[in-house]
Amino acid sequence: MEVTITDNQKIRLKKKIKKFYWDTKNCRGTNQCPIKNTFAPSVDKWSLFCIYNLAYNEKLRFNQIQKFTPGISSRMLSVTLKKLEKAKLLTRKVYPEVPPRVEYQLTSFGYEFAKRLIDLNQWIFDENLKLKEK
Repeated sequence: MEVTITDNQKIRLKKKIKKFYWDTKNCRGTNQCPIKNTFAPSVDKWSLFCIYNLAYNEKLRFNQIQKFTPGISSRMLSVTLKKLEKAKLLTRKVYPEVPPRVEYQLTSFGYEFAKRLIDLNQWIFDENLKLKEK
C-alpha cells in the first residue's frame, strides 16, 4: 500500500498535535498557561478590532481607536485595552502633558500575533466564501 501526500500531511499534523499536547500538559488548569493567557483576552470581538487597528496604524490614541472601532463604548474600549496590555500584546505610553496624552502600540509579540491572526481570519473568510458559492 502506497503512502500519499495527504497521508503524510495527516501524519505530520498528528505529530504536531502530540507535541503541542505534551508541551502544554503541565500548564493546563493553571494561570501559567501562555496559550490561555494570550488567547483568552485577545480573541473576542473588540480585542480583535483593537489589535487589527493597532497593527495597521502602529500607534493610536484612545479616541482614534474608538473612532476606528464602530459600536464600541468608552468603557468597553478601556476594559479591552487594559486586558490586552496585561496580556503583553500592547503597550500604553502616557506623556506628562496637560491634558494627558496616551498612546497605544502593539508589542513585537502583539504584532507577530496580529500577523498570524490575520492569516487565520483570511482563511476563515475565504472558506466561508467558498461555502456560499456552493
